[in-house]
Amino acid sequence: MQSTAIKRAVGQDAERLTALVRGSGAYRGQYASIISGYRVTADYIARHRVFMAVGADSRLLGFYALVLDPPELDLMFVADEAQGMGIGRLLVEHMTDQAGEAGLSDVRVVAHPPAERFYRRLGADRVGTVAPSPPKVAWERPELRFSIAR
Repeated sequence: MQSTAIKRAVGQDAERLTALVRGSGAYRGQYASIISGYRVTADYIARHRVFMAVGADSRLLGFYALVLDPPELDLMFVADEAQGMGIGRLLVEHMTDQAGEAGLSDVRVVAHPPAERFYRRLGADRVGTVAPSPPKVAWERPELRFSIAR
């Protein structure tokens, strides 16, 4: 992780980010429908605060997208081969710093069910459950909130 840099994504990164989403092992099997056909676009990157974790070799290790209005961590992915290396923690810490700089008091997260423990370990509180929205999302998802220190 020492050689990991966090940098702002630009439109030209859209394909790399899309490939990371679509290749995520966390969304195989019963969860595959939520990312089926999903694309991160250059327009999306321009409208939101999208940051990438990049290794010394320029390899994409993960990314997140912070939506400011309403405040939400919309996307957060860590490459399968980078799981367990602290990349997710680094990205969440960066996201909360960005949220604080933007004057936000909290950030909502509608989590992938297997990721709930990860977010809670990093300080998010569970505030509810989001109902399924078929056909893409056929399961309930935990709703969490990060309180942002000012």
